[in-house]
Amino acid sequence: MARQQMQSVRLDGDDVASKREELRRYFHQSFDLFESLFELLKSDEVFYKQSEPTRHPMLFYFGHTAVFYINKLVASGVLQERVDPMLERLFSVGVDEMSWDEKSENFTWPRVSEIREYRQCVRACVDGMISTLPMTLPIAQHDPFWAIWMGIEHERIHIETSSVLHRQMPLEFVRPHNDFPLCPLHGDMLENSMVFFKGREVRLGKGSDDHGLYGWDNEYGSLTYQVEDFEASKYLVSNGEFMDFVAANGYGISRWWDEEGLKFLKIRNALCPPFWIPNSDGTYTYRALSEEIPMPYNWPVEVNALEAEAFCRWKSAQDGENYRLPTESEWEVMAQEGDIKGEFFDDQGANLNFSHYASSVPIDTYSHGELYDVVGNVWQWTQTQMDGYEGFATHPLYDDFSEPTFDGKHNILKGGSWASTGNEIVSTSRYAFRRHFIQHAGFRYVVGDGENEARKYALIEKMQKVWKKRYG
Repeated sequence: MARQQMQSVRLDGDDVASKREELRRYFHQSFDLFESLFELLKSDEVFYKQSEPTRHPMLFYFGHTAVFYINKLVASGVLQERVDPMLERLFSVGVDEMSWDEKSENFTWPRVSEIREYRQCVRACVDGMISTLPMTLPIAQHDPFWAIWMGIEHERIHIETSSVLHRQMPLEFVRPHNDFPLCPLHGDMLENSMVFFKGREVRLGKGSDDHGLYGWDNEYGSLTYQVEDFEASKYLVSNGEFMDFVAANGYGISRWWDEEGLKFLKIRNALCPPFWIPNSDGTYTYRALSEEIPMPYNWPVEVNALEAEAFCRWKSAQDGENYRLPTESEWEVMAQEGDIKGEFFDDQGANLNFSHYASSVPIDTYSHGELYDVVGNVWQWTQTQMDGYEGFATHPLYDDFSEPTFDGKHNILKGGSWASTGNEIVSTSRYAFRRHFIQHAGFRYVVGDGENEARKYALIEKMQKVWKKRYG
């Protein structure tokens, strides 16, 4: 069984000694889980392979999270001497896909054993900081301890994003692992239906207060929306439901794809979702984390935002409706109706936090009100572009975390996946990826007059103009 993960450690309390030990456990558990994930690679040689050509070899990601701790502790002013300046330069940048001239093969990568040794040095360094840094509760954003919290939550993000890269690695280079079991339950497609939601005013963001929990800078501030009535699909779109789109040559008919989607199709030569493997007889098998299985038709499909939107256009033409992805504020209405309350998503009532499996589960497993999987199983694409709320301020220790995503090219995802831990399952968290990115992400569709494609593209154009004016 996947090891139960701790919830994010609170910033407040009244016992410094207990807080140090709680933070220490959380740090080591994060470090251990990340290293355990890389035990899926069959040999050290695999660390030098790329899951896809636009990303670095796996070795980069293995070293990057450890380097991040040191770089942030140096930036905070509490660490005066670096552990290894050369490694801390080499492994500091390049997490996003490589669109620059420098290619990965032009780098000289160290031995895997060197990075393992480096990680242990960093582990000892951070553990020592947790023991000796002056601690005053609650921890504030200017406190050096914030850099440690930032390092832990950053590593937990990479636990999930690295697991996506593992799924993209050819099967011959990975192996099963007892810490990452696959759900054995899968079956036939489920019929989807629509659920009505009454419009209301919703307030997003957590204002200027930490509320006792670490947060990324884009979570702060607030914005109020008036959400109109809408309907949402009862289930996430399953592999079985998406199969109808694939069988109808959905990837081959240009009218279902916008300009960005057509560019994606041309570059990727995509004919089906990324974790579907075509067979010679016209059927598909499914790529899980470290093995291939018969297609689980009642698991959620995993696609990027461009594929999800193409499906919505196709389904709209079939049904005479106007299906689209929900907005961030519509997702909030669904969460309110589904009784998604509290600081953390419930990892016993949803497929989250490695609490059940290292894979999806059938889409009718976890109900949240009238809908299923409002949180958990896979992230849900929204059509909302990532931007700062009113009152947003960039955190000085990580000025390139949020602002680079305010470019009109990043869609917000909500709800978390089976691999989401830490801040990812905090109710106020916000994450975004480029629309063509592969993640453990799927979607549900909605019908409602609150948004349409014309307004969506107008906003994207406006954001991109602002971005170009500001950053060239």
